[in-house]
Amino acid sequence: MEKLREQYEKEAIPALMKKFNYKSIMEVPKLEKIVINIGLGDIRDNPKALDNAMNDLSLITGQRPIITKARKSIAAFKIREGANVGCKVTLRKEKMYEFAYKLFNVAMPRIRDFRGVSDTSFDGKGNYSMGIKEQLIFPEIEYDKIDKLRGMDIIFVTTAKSNEEAKELLTLLGMPFKN
Repeated sequence: MEKLREQYEKEAIPALMKKFNYKSIMEVPKLEKIVINIGLGDIRDNPKALDNAMNDLSLITGQRPIITKARKSIAAFKIREGANVGCKVTLRKEKMYEFAYKLFNVAMPRIRDFRGVSDTSFDGKGNYSMGIKEQLIFPEIEYDKIDKLRGMDIIFVTTAKSNEEAKELLTLLGMPFKN
């Protein structure tokens, strides 16, 4: 899966340097990390849900997830401080590029009625976040072995200074934005 890293080095860096008039190669924005998060609302009713979500996430990413805990107690959601509320994985370096390649070229084309991802989900500092409604779009997940459809949040953290730079970087890496 070296394809995406090579594509970044051979195509994206020169294109970004030319478009944004960077004087040094160190100014060119790059993908820093990808964070994948699964929040579990039904964990109080079904304690096994956390194990299933962690298993799905480790199959998808090839890395063991960590359990996320509630920071505050929220009575309306019946959540206590320190209670398990989900799991997440932070991917860096090769695993990050591997996951991004798989997401752009294998998983996203499997989404029903897919016309591209929104280009309004940038945070103003060059980071992009998106949500996926079900884990079935990844080829590692077997339909018969899942207990429940779970969504996930995927955050692309870049070194870009603006949304425009980050969008151009992700487009050159292969992210299919809506026109």
